[in-house]
Amino acid sequence: MQEILVFRHAPHEGPGYLADYLDRRRLSYRLIRVDQNDAIPTSIDGVAGFVFMGGPMSVNDPLPWIPKVTKLIQQAVAADVPMLGHCLGGQLISKALGGVITKNPVKEMGWLPVQRVDGNDTARDWLGDLPPEFEVLHWHGETFSIPPGATRILASRDCANQAFVIGKTLAFQCHIEMTSDMVREWARVSAEELTPVCATIQNPQTMMTNLDARVQRLQNLADKFYDRWTQGLR
Repeated sequence: MQEILVFRHAPHEGPGYLADYLDRRRLSYRLIRVDQNDAIPTSIDGVAGFVFMGGPMSVNDPLPWIPKVTKLIQQAVAADVPMLGHCLGGQLISKALGGVITKNPVKEMGWLPVQRVDGNDTARDWLGDLPPEFEVLHWHGETFSIPPGATRILASRDCANQAFVIGKTLAFQCHIEMTSDMVREWARVSAEELTPVCATIQNPQTMMTNLDARVQRLQNLADKFYDRWTQGLR
């Protein structure tokens, strides 16, 4: 199989549990460290799939690599190459496909539930036997719109668009790739953002409560999403 390209946009927002998942299944991948100025590929040739991780920047920022990435995304969708986006990664996919990224009514930072959006066969296919509501990690102040031709599959109380699919592409606003160490590191790096504490912003103590058990449940959910996504790899 050809290799998967995984784009990292910040040192502390790498593939996390996704790397463990790919290693277990002996799926070859290569990390593109955008934060270290690795070259952005200009062609989709030889690529099995694309993964875009999170990051603290906005896709609306005038960063030189963003137009290069969105052009790559457009090529991949046109060629039916699978893509997977986590938070900023989901926003990049939305923007490339004609969506818009705007400020969410509130920040969501911490462990909060999302709900299934079961409006059609596409959503049911991707969601499988997942429960009507489940907990994931959130870490965002902006949100994407659902681009033309895509299907919304997840929502939360304070952010209507938590995930969408289009063809073989799956894009999240939330995070399913977390490990316990990543949660601790994010809480440390972004400590100033975790104020004021409110219904959608948790303090580190709350975030760390039953952390390993929460992460294990999240990784079990991630397995289901990643299993479905990898079916499309070429």
